[in-house]
Amino acid sequence: MDNTLIARSITAFFVALVASTLATPLVIRLATKYHLVDDPKKRKHPAHTHTGIIPRAGGLALFLGIILPILFLLPLAPLIRGIFLSSILLVVTGLCDDYRDVNPFIRLSVNALATMIVIASGVTIPFITNPFSGGVVHLTTWIIHLGPIDVSVWSNLAAFIWIMWTLNIIGWSSGVDGQMPGFVAISALVIGFLSFRYSFTDPSQSIVTLLAFIVAGSFLGFLPWNFYPQKIMPGYGGKTLAGFFLGILAILSYAKLGTALLVLGIPMIDALYTLLRRISSKKSPVRADRGHLHHKLLALGWGRRKIALFYWGVSAILGAIALTVKSQHKVFALLLVTVIIGGFILWVNFFSQFSKPQDQDSG
Repeated sequence: MDNTLIARSITAFFVALVASTLATPLVIRLATKYHLVDDPKKRKHPAHTHTGIIPRAGGLALFLGIILPILFLLPLAPLIRGIFLSSILLVVTGLCDDYRDVNPFIRLSVNALATMIVIASGVTIPFITNPFSGGVVHLTTWIIHLGPIDVSVWSNLAAFIWIMWTLNIIGWSSGVDGQMPGFVAISALVIGFLSFRYSFTDPSQSIVTLLAFIVAGSFLGFLPWNFYPQKIMPGYGGKTLAGFFLGILAILSYAKLGTALLVLGIPMIDALYTLLRRISSKKSPVRADRGHLHHKLLALGWGRRKIALFYWGVSAILGAIALTVKSQHKVFALLLVTVIIGGFILWVNFFSQFSKPQDQDSG
């Protein structure tokens, strides 16, 4: 067992945790001073569940919790520089949105630019494992030569779609205090443990392992400030950072898409259900509403703490499954999880129409 990598991973995790924990109260004061706050009376949003004035700008605290350990513990290779630049773009856009709502198309354009930057730095999907045969489907069959640069079209396109998907939909499961940081930390830890396995045969995986533990530590350090009753919200920057890092970690590690889809079962299926529901109702697929699973659970009488713990618990269980089953079995596990969670969402959606809040923190 690589004791050196274990020690470095533990160090990376706790440095990120401490950095995020200490940075968050400073960001709270900064957000309050410069009016980076969310006031439901002035800033009405159909998806919000909180009351009172709450500082936003949590993305800045999470960014500091991730970037500071990276600068001290990881080599500044082109990949890390690309991640650093993309993260800055996402956080700055998030801070602007925290101050005043940014046009959704501008936010989407920035997300696309950040995604293209990390793809240019080397984050691509060269192949996809065939879960039925155990073989692989190569995505490097179409190469375009642009001077000295060779561009693998299918590899880059697959990476672009995947990162944009995670970057935009992970934040949809952040409407309840502590909900998102918890399952993001668990997901990053699962990817980190899986990446650690492959570090024995591929030394380059050590960087991915350290990055995964850094992300987990940062979000876990932010969690006490965001758990009920929350002192700060992740804000748009925090949401996009969560999806951004989980997306690229799933690609960089040998986890690929299967593990990420499994461990992120609830937010992924909730997002898919939400898109289908909005499209079938002839509404914009990106128009916010109160139809997400956590909204339905609130209507059913669940409290915010209970909902957050539910998301964490399911993510931990699915993460344990992802770490124990083989690649060939993940597709069947994913199908089973889709049926179970999808059925649960439909059940909650039906019964929430006849229920009233019961828990004191359910709103």
